[in-house]
Amino acid sequence: MNNERYDRGLAKLKEIDGLAGEKVIDSLKDIAPDFARLLIEFPFGDIYSRPGLDLKVRELAVVAALTALGNAAPQLKVHIHGARNVGCSQAEIVEIIMQMAVYAGFPAALNGLFAAKEVFAVEAAHG
Repeated sequence: MNNERYDRGLAKLKEIDGLAGEKVIDSLKDIAPDFARLLIEFPFGDIYSRPGLDLKVRELAVVAALTALGNAAPQLKVHIHGARNVGCSQAEIVEIIMQMAVYAGFPAALNGLFAAKEVFAVEAAHG
């Protein structure tokens, strides 16, 4: 299963999401191991590893996109956590989610804010 894309992707996933990302991959091993491999290779090995944007900007873009989708709360929480790991402040995350109200509607922004609130609470509880 390991190859250059996979190894690069796994390293990038760990850099961004730490244990949270690894848990997502582990949860797929018994049902869709090929999908877990693709998830590591393509988004993290190919896209996140490209030059041109730093991880902070990439994670803010993902938080915006997942908020706008309005139906991806588990993934949004993982990426809010990832955004915090790569240096995004709570204020930056809240602002990007609030901006999505203009493009995706208030319900999507509200759902995003509630997801952020949960992530921030867990973060505060763990110091």
